[in-house]
Amino acid sequence: MLARGGFMKQTNGLLLPDELEGLTGDPADIAKTILKHHAADAAEALNRLDLTTAEHVIASLPLDAAVHVFEQPHLERAAKFIENLKHERASAIVCELSADRRADIFRKLPEQMHARCMSRLDAPTRQAVEQLVAYPPQSAGGIMTTEFLSVPANWTVEQALSLVHQVGDDKETVYVVYVTDPETKQLTQVVSLRQLVTSDPKATVLSIASNRSPITVTPATDREEVARLISKYNLLAVPVLAEDRHIIGIVTVDDVIDAIIEEGTEDVQKFGGSEALDEPYMKIGFATMIKKRAGWLCALFLSEMLTASAMQHYEGTIEKAVVLSLFIPLIMSSGGNSGSQATSLIIRALALREVELKDWWKIARREIPAGLTLGAILGVIGIIRIVTWQKLGFYDYGTNWESIALTVGLALTVIVTWGSITGSMLPFILKRFRFDPATASAPFVATLVDVTGLIIYFSVALLVLRGTLL
Repeated sequence: MLARGGFMKQTNGLLLPDELEGLTGDPADIAKTILKHHAADAAEALNRLDLTTAEHVIASLPLDAAVHVFEQPHLERAAKFIENLKHERASAIVCELSADRRADIFRKLPEQMHARCMSRLDAPTRQAVEQLVAYPPQSAGGIMTTEFLSVPANWTVEQALSLVHQVGDDKETVYVVYVTDPETKQLTQVVSLRQLVTSDPKATVLSIASNRSPITVTPATDREEVARLISKYNLLAVPVLAEDRHIIGIVTVDDVIDAIIEEGTEDVQKFGGSEALDEPYMKIGFATMIKKRAGWLCALFLSEMLTASAMQHYEGTIEKAVVLSLFIPLIMSSGGNSGSQATSLIIRALALREVELKDWWKIARREIPAGLTLGAILGVIGIIRIVTWQKLGFYDYGTNWESIALTVGLALTVIVTWGSITGSMLPFILKRFRFDPATASAPFVATLVDVTGLIIYFSVALLVLRGTLL
């Protein structure tokens, strides 16, 4: 299926040809229109149709075209379509899909429908689906495909190429051929398709392989680690090995891209102080949206109550020097911003493996002077602001305005430093206890620094203003 040239519109963040915008009418006519376009565009067009119309359109598509559409990871209701389509049609589509895509769809089926849809499949297909569904979706096993090409090490290049010609169309990808021990069937080497094509046909596949050990992962390897390895070693696919070093699947670069986009979306949502959404924003139900957001908001609200408690504790101090209350928002936001900056930088560095748990002290040694410097910069700006307003007559801070300026400057220095330390160390603490560092979201860090920052502010005020205002 070839993409059509012409104008494209961007809606909901995705480009879509003009002809596919607002499709209406007979499902068979819609199917004919969709057939002119790339499968990715067809999937997006189906996403925008109501469920019944979309199902009729899929039923009208030729089988190979329907399979190409179902292979698109952004086809939002793939599981629902499989659940509702006629038995023969659904079985035909599922059996033609790549193994990893089948597993993705079956994971999203309602529990009561899972067994019924499984029963529609032939025994080999059902076994492959059950194997993949058993692995967590965030693991290498959860995103791998069981469709790969392997040959014994004593085969010739000519034999390997002949096998590629015979079964290559049945495999999702043929980036490389995996070379196994003829007796143990364990993975020994990896040979690229380019090496096969350019080598002597009579040479053995093992003789044309490099001497380097192949890069491999286990089924339990986190998908972020798989992505890191593929990026680091510039791979198109990485084999997944069982404990006995038998190859059970491969993770391809396109599967990693899909997984990392999903992982990045989850992290961004967590940064904002909510649970990750399981569906696109415009598709998620109102009740589910409230459920995803209310928990974090309640937790942050209860945490902020500690701020009110801290202010109650310093009520007498505020009564004696009401002018201090003018700078509370300034002080609290500066510490929270500093903490949010630090935690965002460290979470990203941990995700990219730029730093590890053992590096916490190195990070602390960097963040302490950085926090002091940033705090001093803001402190000087705060002092300049108070002095300027006092001298120009914009506001009268009283006879002790110099002490007020000094209090604000020192407090900003200490609080920004504290925010940097807290924001940089919290991801390490969470990772140490096997929590997702992304949960150290900016709102959470800001709330924590708000409470402690208030205590720091009034403690500095007591030291500087004792004997004058306090």
